[in-house]
Amino acid sequence: MNGRPMPCSPAEIGKLFLFEKLTPEQLGRLCAEGRVELFDPGPVYAEGEDATCFYVMLEGTVVLSRRVGADDVETNRTSQRGVYAGAMQAYVGDRVPQVYTNSMRVTEPTRFFVLPADTFAAVMREWFPMAVHLLEGLFFGSKSTQRAIGQRERLLALGSLSAGLTHELNNPAAAAVRATSTLRERVAKMRHKLAVIAEGPFSRDALAGLIEIQERTAERVAKAPSLSPLEAADREDALTDWLDDHGIEQGWQLAPTFVQAGLDTEWLEQVAAAVDAEILPGAVGWLNYTVETELLMNEIADSTARVSHLVGAAKQYAQLDRAPHRTVDVHELLDSTLLMLSGKIGPRIEVVKEYDRTVPRVPAYPAELNQVWTNLIDNAVAAVNDAGGEGTLTVRTALHHDRLLVEFRDTGTGIAPEIRERVFDPFFTTKPVGEGTGLGLDISWRIVVDKHHGSLHVESEPGDTRFQVLLPLTTTESDPTEEPV
Repeated sequence: MNGRPMPCSPAEIGKLFLFEKLTPEQLGRLCAEGRVELFDPGPVYAEGEDATCFYVMLEGTVVLSRRVGADDVETNRTSQRGVYAGAMQAYVGDRVPQVYTNSMRVTEPTRFFVLPADTFAAVMREWFPMAVHLLEGLFFGSKSTQRAIGQRERLLALGSLSAGLTHELNNPAAAAVRATSTLRERVAKMRHKLAVIAEGPFSRDALAGLIEIQERTAERVAKAPSLSPLEAADREDALTDWLDDHGIEQGWQLAPTFVQAGLDTEWLEQVAAAVDAEILPGAVGWLNYTVETELLMNEIADSTARVSHLVGAAKQYAQLDRAPHRTVDVHELLDSTLLMLSGKIGPRIEVVKEYDRTVPRVPAYPAELNQVWTNLIDNAVAAVNDAGGEGTLTVRTALHHDRLLVEFRDTGTGIAPEIRERVFDPFFTTKPVGEGTGLGLDISWRIVVDKHHGSLHVESEPGDTRFQVLLPLTTTESDPTEEPV
């Protein structure tokens, strides 16, 4: 949008803080190569357009805003003379895209001194060569540092996840190894017991009946009910008494195994009715080995299923073999991230899931959203640890108007009001030296806001801190397709 041209006065622009140290010749050149324009209320330029001009306000009111999803979020409003915006990086040249990084509008008739971007770049290099070198070094140096520390941040997160995953995998793997070793021993004893029974004076019908009881016993193990500790203790006492009454030695050792398998005195009565009294102790001992082998095989199955589940969660977290952008169920992403971080969360922090399973799937870059969840959970855990190490992490999903809300709430120390507005700034951290790079929330902000056109903000007081992520439910044509830096 072009304003109405007006006279340019070197004396007037020389009173602005930006130009007050310039010589009369320099002010004259600015007026000769620039211009003064009067803008009526409305837009001056839009975010994403080619940055063709550098604007310095002479009088009026300006409003700067950024595009977040389908909304324009106001970032600044001022009437201070001399404020500037527009092509502020023109001196860098073609090494960065020369587009407006925000939108500017005026709320009342406003006059600007307008300098073409090429002229602004030329006078900067000619009048302030040392300053240009310093600014270029600061600009590109900070980007390079941000990339390097960002890679370090991801490596640290990967190391933490690898340690947690290794710990989680070690438990079921060790359980499976132990169960396999014990199973081998029990099968050997079962073969020995079967050989003893076969060598005894038992009829074919008695052996067939014993085999039939063994099959029914294995079926009952697979369908064993869950008992409360009190119920299990009462059943153990009853089984011990029955075994003692029937002359079976060490019944107190057999009873817990039978209870775990879901067996009771009625089952033992069926066994006693099916076999002769002289072979009852041997039959019960043999059936005990049957029960133990079934329980051990269940333990091996549970352990290997746990390993498979962990590997699946790791694959889901890393999004291996998946398209970089697709429609996802955020609950799958949240669950995989919580599982990957379970070792870091620890047993003293209670994780509460308040999921609204009715929310729709959303278009997203799932691997990058997992990175956001990782950063937010990591910060929540650190806050709870700072508050004593015991607390609650609540993960909530809900539909918020036309967007999906994902909220992370912790009962930690909270964020002081004076630094709350800075938590998303690059390199800002409250963690001790060596424990944080200050890029976790900056990366999260860029992924949510710039990549997904969502929003990320925080509400905090001691004992109640909430990071809220809002994601659009549909993809817009302006969504980026490239991977983020």
